[in-house]
Amino acid sequence: MADYAQRRTTMVDTQVRPSDVTKFPIIEAMLRIPREMFVPDDKRDAAYVGENVDLGGGRVVLEPRTLAKMLEAVDIQPDELVLDIASGYGYSTALAAHLAEAVIALEDVPELAKEAERALGEAGADNTAVIEGPLAEGAAKHGPYDVIMVQGAVQHMPEGITDQLKDGGRIVAIFQEGALGVVRVGYRIDGQMTWRFAFNAGAPVLPGFEANRAFVL
Repeated sequence: MADYAQRRTTMVDTQVRPSDVTKFPIIEAMLRIPREMFVPDDKRDAAYVGENVDLGGGRVVLEPRTLAKMLEAVDIQPDELVLDIASGYGYSTALAAHLAEAVIALEDVPELAKEAERALGEAGADNTAVIEGPLAEGAAKHGPYDVIMVQGAVQHMPEGITDQLKDGGRIVAIFQEGALGVVRVGYRIDGQMTWRFAFNAGAPVLPGFEANRAFVL
């Protein structure tokens, strides 16, 4: 029987803390929430490795360092509403739920949505709701949101997503630029978006977030 609690501690001590993640609630969430519950059964042994866990179909659970730094960058507060886009099995949702008032998890793959509901229920994350729908459309009817997180790379961020942020809200995503992945945080102020560089990370580009392809004759 694997000692997952020990692996969680090692993950935090070797991957999260050395990456300038200092906010105690994030560290506490990563120590408490069983990451192995939020991956396919045959990937449980890989749950605490410092890399993305493949969920199939170009979808991943982001590596612990990347996810922790994204959470650090958007600084979720206890009274805030969060939208977690492409939540997969719901690990990022469970972490955000530990920090926020409530989290809406958006998933477009029915099997992943079902697994997320199961895992979040087992983990006792009762301030979450899993919604099924196209990722690039967001979940406007439950918004507006204080924070939006995107669990995968984007080449293009639809305006329809950033429009779901409250004024003063933040969004974090990995922008795929050629071979490089760049995490940026966007701030919505007076209806305008301002983006700032946070750090480098990689993930597959999500469906609906590809660059608008020009027509080739």
